[in-house]
Parts: sequence; structure tokens; C-alpha cells
Amino acid sequence: MEKTPFTNEQFAHLGDGAIAYVKEMSSEEITKLFPEAPAIEPGLKLFALLSAAGAPIVLTDSRDTAVASAWENKLQTVSLH
Repeated sequence: MEKTPFTNEQFAHLGDGAIAYVKEMSSEEITKLFPEAPAIEPGLKLFALLSAAGAPIVLTDSRDTAVASAWENKLQTVSLH
């Protein structure tokens, strides 16, 4: 088995402060994933800008706004499949 050049902790922090991703989510998903979030009207389509580690940065109703927020914070957005 080939050894990875990163420790588990280093791999967990890969991209911190430099990489983020935009994820389309329903308001119900937001409430489940982030219980500390304020109450949100059910049935809404929202876009979350998330850090490389999955921490929420911005929540908006526009993908363009989420991407613009990444640019403002000097974060490179990546696609997840």
C-alpha cells in the first residue's frame, strides 16, 4: 500500500482559507445540517458557500451571490461531483 504524503490532520485542513465550494440546498437541508442556523421558511432553494472543511460561510438565494462572496474573500471555488 502506498503511503500518502499527508497526515490525517493535514489532509483534513487541506484548502483551509483558500478553497470553498457552492452547494445548492433546500431550506430543510440547511436546518438539518446546521441546527444553529436561524429558522428558515420551508421549501426554499438556497445556495451555501462552504469552506473546504464544510463549514458554512454564506447562505443566499443566489448562486451568483455565493460565488461573488467567495471572490470577495479571496477563495477559489471548486466543483464537487
